[in-house]
Amino acid sequence: GLPGESASGTEEATIRQRGRGRIRGRGKRRTLRVRESQSRSDFLRVDRHFNAGFSTLALPSLITDGKNQTMIAVENISKNYSGQTALAPTTLTLASGQTTVLIGPSGCGKSTLLRLLIGLIQPDSGTVTIDGEGLTAQTVEKQRHKVGYVIQEGGLFPHLTAMQNIALLARFLGRSESSVQQRIDELSRLVQLPADALSRYPSGLSGGQRQRVGLMRALMLDPPLLLLDEPLGALDPITRSELQSQLKEIFARLKKTVVLVTHDMGEAAYFGDTIALMRAGAIIQTGTLEDLLQRPAEKYVTDFIRAQRSPLPPMPEAVREEPN
Repeated sequence: GLPGESASGTEEATIRQRGRGRIRGRGKRRTLRVRESQSRSDFLRVDRHFNAGFSTLALPSLITDGKNQTMIAVENISKNYSGQTALAPTTLTLASGQTTVLIGPSGCGKSTLLRLLIGLIQPDSGTVTIDGEGLTAQTVEKQRHKVGYVIQEGGLFPHLTAMQNIALLARFLGRSESSVQQRIDELSRLVQLPADALSRYPSGLSGGQRQRVGLMRALMLDPPLLLLDEPLGALDPITRSELQSQLKEIFARLKKTVVLVTHDMGEAAYFGDTIALMRAGAIIQTGTLEDLLQRPAEKYVTDFIRAQRSPLPPMPEAVREEPN
C-alpha cells in the first residue's frame, strides 16, 4: 500500500456550491528578474497591488514540452463524511508537465481532493481520469504505479532502512536488483542524498533527509504524475528553503505533472503554474498568481492573500556583473 492509505484524515466542513473550478491557461508570461542567490528569501518582492507589508514570490516558469496534454481530468467529483461535505462537486483539468498548487485554510478539502486523485478514498460522485484512463476499483492498483505520492516527513516505514523504503514497490513488482540499485544511485544524485544515509533507519535521518527519501520512493518507478501533500510543512526554514529550490529544479528537469498541497501562499507562488484556492470544500478561483492578485473572483481571495503577508522587508537584489 501507499503511505497514508490507512489514515482517515476527514476534512469536514459546511460549504456553499461554488460551481466548477477550471484550470486556465497561463496567458502572457511575465519577464522575471533572476537573482544571484538560490535562497527562497531572495525571490521576495513587494507587490504594489497591496501595501508594502505584503510579499510574494517571483514566479519562474516551469519548463515544459509545449504539448499541454491533459494528465488529470476530474468531473463533478465530491466527498461527504457523516452528512458533512468535505469536497463539493468539483471539475478541473490538469495539463501534463505543469505544476498545480492546491491552497486554502485547514479543512477546506485540498487533502481530500489529493487522496481522491490517488484512490486512497472513494468519491461519492464523479470521475477521475489519469493519463486517459479512468480511476476505478478495477484500475486503481495499476493507476497508482503512474503516481508518486509524498507526504510530510516522507511517510517512511520506521522498521525499514532508507534504501528498503525506496526500493519497496520496485522489489514487490519483481524488478531486478541491478536495475533497482541503478535507479537508487540515479535518484540519490538527483535529490543530493548522502550515500551513507541509505543504510540508516528513518529515526537516524534528519527531517530534510527523510523528505528526500520520501521523494526518491515516489520517483522510483518514474511515474508521470507526482502528488505532494504539504511535503515541506514540518521542516525548519533553512531546510525548507533548500528543498524548495531543489524540488523546483527536479520538477523542471523531469517535466513531471505535479499537484502540491500547501498552506503557504509564497510557496504556492514559487511552485505553481496554476494556483487553485479552496474554501469550505469548494474551489473559489484557479489561475496564475497574477490572476489571483489582479483579478480576484471575490473578496475572500484578496483577504486570504493579505492574511499571509510577510513581516520582513524585501531582500535587496544582488548585482550580477555582465561578462566582458
